[in-house]
Amino acid sequence: MAGRTSTARRKGTPAFWALYDAAVRELHLPDQSKFRALVTDYKVRGGYEKVGDNTKKQWARWLDRVADYFGDLSIAQFNRPEKIRPEIRQWRAKYAETPRAADMGMQVLSVVCSYGAEIGKLASNPCEGIKALYSNDRSDVIWTEDDLARIRSVAPIDVVHAIDLAVTTGLRRGALQRLAWTHIHEAENCISMPPLPGHKRTGIIPLYGELREVLARIPRRSTTVLTNSRGRPWTDVGLGNAMMRAKAKAGIGGELHFHDLRGTAATKFYVADLPIRAIAEILGWTEDNVESIIRKYVGRDAATKAVIRLLDKRAE
Repeated sequence: MAGRTSTARRKGTPAFWALYDAAVRELHLPDQSKFRALVTDYKVRGGYEKVGDNTKKQWARWLDRVADYFGDLSIAQFNRPEKIRPEIRQWRAKYAETPRAADMGMQVLSVVCSYGAEIGKLASNPCEGIKALYSNDRSDVIWTEDDLARIRSVAPIDVVHAIDLAVTTGLRRGALQRLAWTHIHEAENCISMPPLPGHKRTGIIPLYGELREVLARIPRRSTTVLTNSRGRPWTDVGLGNAMMRAKAKAGIGGELHFHDLRGTAATKFYVADLPIRAIAEILGWTEDNVESIIRKYVGRDAATKAVIRLLDKRAE
């Protein structure tokens, strides 16, 4: 027995290096009861590797900050919301002078906590319910015809198809990615599809001329209408990254997002004098709140022109 032990400890032998590697791993392995271990686990197995490259670069420093600040706390402390939430707010307050950055930090911390809840280490996500610091009135943020022309001139054709379909349907990105050829009903002259999770209403979109032209340009390569360059359905990450690359190439800043194309569609419908009820049916909104939502999405200049045109029409 003693001989075997001395052989294992003899420097340079395979047995020695096996013991050495085990000791090093044990030295660097974080205490699994601490929050730092949950951050590390998220990086390895929680989906961090699947996020886009730009997002990964931004999140990397925030994951380090989260680990530095909360790492020595036990995971169990995050199961006491009344205790940990004030600590979370105090950490966020360190970055309050840059609200958007502070909110990104909160987003990263929330992702780690959601992962902890998903694997059963946390009962719930204590970040939920903590309001964002940054607010942005996007009532005037829509893609203009000039913006659309610029991005169409440089974007891959599969991204252009996504943009054109968003502008002509007003569908959310998730719905666009799910839109199948079977949802297009020629007999009923409309597009109809089940609502997204969390949304109760089904959008009914008439197959008007411009929309038909867009659909005619899209090749049928999958069960879904929109596909990437490999002919496969878009994923959130794939379409998001492709859109960011196209925006950068077109010189379009971060103030415009894919979901603002929905506002462009609402503007198109409103300027075309569609009644509130029709817009509500197309976008899947309720008539009760459609006017307030239009104020949020529709450009004020376009809305003003539409009102003037309608008043002039009534005067005639």
